This record gives sequence, C-alpha cells and structure tokens, in this order.
Amino acid sequence: MRYDTQAVLSGLPDDPYGAVGLPIYATAAFSFSSLEEGARRFATGEGYTYSRLQNPTNRALEERLAALEGAEDAVVFASGQAATLASFIALLQAGDEIIAATGLFGQTTGLFNQILGLMGIKVHYVPAERDAMAAVLSDRTRAIFVETLSNPDLSIPDFEGIAALAEAHGIAFIVDNTFGAVGALAQPLSLGAHVVVESLTKWASGHGSVLGGAVLVRKTDLWQRYTLYTTPDEEGKSLWSTFGPQAYMSRVRQLGLSLMGMVLSPFHAYLIFQGLETLPLRVERASRTTLELATFLQGHPKVWKVRCPALPEDPSHQRAKRYLRGFGTLLTLEVKEGLEGAARLLEKCRLLQAPNVGDVRTLVVHPWTTTHSRLSEAARLKAGVTPGLIRISVGLEDPEDLKAWLDESLA
Repeated sequence: MRYDTQAVLSGLPDDPYGAVGLPIYATAAFSFSSLEEGARRFATGEGYTYSRLQNPTNRALEERLAALEGAEDAVVFASGQAATLASFIALLQAGDEIIAATGLFGQTTGLFNQILGLMGIKVHYVPAERDAMAAVLSDRTRAIFVETLSNPDLSIPDFEGIAALAEAHGIAFIVDNTFGAVGALAQPLSLGAHVVVESLTKWASGHGSVLGGAVLVRKTDLWQRYTLYTTPDEEGKSLWSTFGPQAYMSRVRQLGLSLMGMVLSPFHAYLIFQGLETLPLRVERASRTTLELATFLQGHPKVWKVRCPALPEDPSHQRAKRYLRGFGTLLTLEVKEGLEGAARLLEKCRLLQAPNVGDVRTLVVHPWTTTHSRLSEAARLKAGVTPGLIRISVGLEDPEDLKAWLDESLA
C-alpha cells in the first residue's frame, strides 16, 4: 500500500462487531481463560496482560506508525520526551558516550545533560556531518543522535555519511523524526538510521490536543554488537539469544513501559490514530502555504532573513531535495530590529503564540525567550537562535489571511 492508503487503513484490528474505526480498550487488565493461559502470556509476552505493557488500542497505533515510517516495529509512549529517554535507557550503561548534533531541541539537550549525565554517560555535541562526528568517535561511543531538521535552524544532517559511519563502527544511529511528520516528509529508517524517535503531539495528532511519543526500529543485527544484549544472565540466557533482532524493542518496552510506566493512554492513542488519517492532506496543504509565506516574507522590507528549506537559495534546500519527500511546514524570519523588533511584532500579531508545531493552526514563537531561553547566550547563538528570530509553524488557514496578518504586524 502507498503512504496515503496506509494512513487510513493500516493498523485497523479485526473487531467482533465489525467496527469500521478503532475501538478504545479502556481497561487496566485482561483476563485469562486458565492458569496455563496466564502463565503462557507472562512467559512469552504474547497476548495482553496489563495495559502498562500492551493495549489493543495502543497496539493498533503502533502498527499504523510502523507502516508509515517503514519500520519493523514501534512502541508508543506518553510523550516524545519519554520515547527519547526509553530509546537510550535500553541501550546505554555508565561510562558510555553519545555523539549528538548541535542545535537539538532544548529539552533533548536537557535530558542528555541532566538525566543521562547523572548516569555517567558523556555526550559530545558536534555538527551533523560525518567528518565532525568521526573526529569525536571513541571505543565508548554507543549511539549517534540527530534530528531530521534542527529546531529552529532547519538544517538537515548528512544522513548518508553518518549512516555509513555508524554502520562501519557498529553504533546505533538514532534520529528524532518529529519534524519528518511520521514519514510524510522523511523516513530516516530508509536512509540508514537504526532507530527513530518522535513526538506524536505534533503532526501525528495534528490538533494540539494530546501528548504522545514513539520509538521505531528497522530490522537489524546491530544489537548483537552490544555486550548489554549478549551477556548471559543467571540462567545462561542473553537478550539476543532470547529475542534475536527484536531484543532492542523488547527492552524498550520492558524498561520504558513496564518498569518506568511512561504509558500512553488508550484515549490519546485513539485520537492520534485518527489524526494520522488526515496527515498526508494536512502536510501537503501546509507545505504549499509555507512556500507561499516564505516567498512573501523574503521580499518584505522589515524582514532581514528568512529560513525555509523550500526556498532554492536556502542552505538546506539541496539536502531537502535529496533526503526529504517535501520541504515541510516550518519557516523562520528574523526582523532587522532584533529583540525589540520581535517584541513589537508579536505584540501586534494576530497569529497564535504557542510552543508547538504541526498544528492545524499556524503558531508563532520567539525561541530566544521561550523554547531555548534556558540555554546560555552562546549556546543559543550556536544553535542558530538569535534575539530577532521568530519561528512559524504553518497550519491550514487561507494563505492570504496569513500574509495579511503578518504584513500588518510587521508594519
């Protein structure tokens, strides 16, 4: 099936009543027909026992996400941040190292520094280029982490170079594909990534109404390169010998859901499942409007600089053509008067100000004072965040209205 068809048909379970849509299984536990049946489910992990581990509504969402991302399997979580944490907790031990791209989402940087750092895991921040990452590679490196598009710089990684580097050294290549819109704009697993994490709060939901996240993986034998997966336990069994290529996702589910309890509500899974059905249409429409707005703002006398991968002269344009299925629904503008100009613009702007992206509504935000405000001034500038920069996540309003409102506030 092609992508648009998968968005509306994949993951739908067989229902005894012939329900056309997805039922919500609002239950904490599942009963067994016998002692033997209960023992079998707990021993094998097959079937349903308790909703902290698996739920039919959540499983339907996982199957749809896997189809849209071209993944072997998926596990859903209560938020994108929870998914990112689970992806690394299942892979790392004290003393391990990560190579991460500069300019990451601020909360991801906080997770690396304040959570993984306390666990004795070191993170090297370098540009998302093969040579820069190869320069800090060591025998303790266990993962390379990038974002499909950096936020708000909108730069795109050297996917092919980094994937080759990771493969050559037996290192997990993990990509935050939140800005790839669940495969509608990018499928990093097809570009060489081993693992994808993403927030489902954004384009997947599309309505800014629920939180959610996911970890997805392609089929790979990489995990047998990790002693964590090959060391035998007291019974002489290792994760690899027990689960094979499914060892990593089994550990992600066990640690992230069963032990850490970062569980997505079935009600939220249902809403996200529905949101995915209109995802291709929303992304296509918003992408057209984004290019129209970027072109309009480029020629505006009050705007100093516009970043949008759809613009032919944008630094990310060529890589977007190479790696992405489209140019996306985000752009940034920088006003000539810096912080004072940005403050005046936003004071008069009719567009909603909110720290979210991928919504049906166009949202603007000032990263310098909001999403990146906890970083030092030097770190903000290094991430491409300046006092006069405003990020715009384009929604589904008529582009003529958006242009009129932006022109009004710029004036």
